[in-house]
Amino acid sequence: MALRTRKALVVVDVQNDFCPGGALAVVEGDRIIPGINALRDNYPLVVFTQDWHPADHKSFATAHPGKKPGDHVELAGLDQVLWPPHCVQESFGAELRRDLDARPKDPVVRKGTDRNVDSYSAFFDNARRKQTELDEVLKSHRIQEIHFAGLATDYCVRFSAEDALSLGYRVSILTALTRGVNLAAKDSEAALEALAKLGAHLDYR
Repeated sequence: MALRTRKALVVVDVQNDFCPGGALAVVEGDRIIPGINALRDNYPLVVFTQDWHPADHKSFATAHPGKKPGDHVELAGLDQVLWPPHCVQESFGAELRRDLDARPKDPVVRKGTDRNVDSYSAFFDNARRKQTELDEVLKSHRIQEIHFAGLATDYCVRFSAEDALSLGYRVSILTALTRGVNLAAKDSEAALEALAKLGAHLDYR
């Protein structure tokens, strides 16, 4: 008898600052929460990720006099979009949304803790200098397939999914349970197209 594929739900950055009213709000970012809550018991493992920046993070426009959010600089040798300060460690904005069904046993993976490099992916920083514990957590639970939900489609969901594919996981994007920043109008659409070309399954249910 074939063994069933072990799947995990990875919920990316559903934090106060990324939801309406937050410092870097994603339009309708809170609308995905009921769907995530409804699905979570279908998975043997649910992992939550959390942007967790020091207050002087260099991806913040405030760290670059004369620059504003949306401008670009070089950071860790990479092109970097500048953002308003968000998800600062220990702040209310960095907390997971309280209406999100996150339970004490659920692993929480924090990223973006190095002030000198941004970290869109839940696996690696953008320069791939450091790795989070996410891959180790998934492997310890013998996970083979990851379903991604959360914020934002065109940044942290996309980069996390790309890294998951590179690490050998099967990947599905729960498209109805993601929302994008969309600095340009079709950024989320382009992100999903790119992920599909890399082998991700786009689940439009």
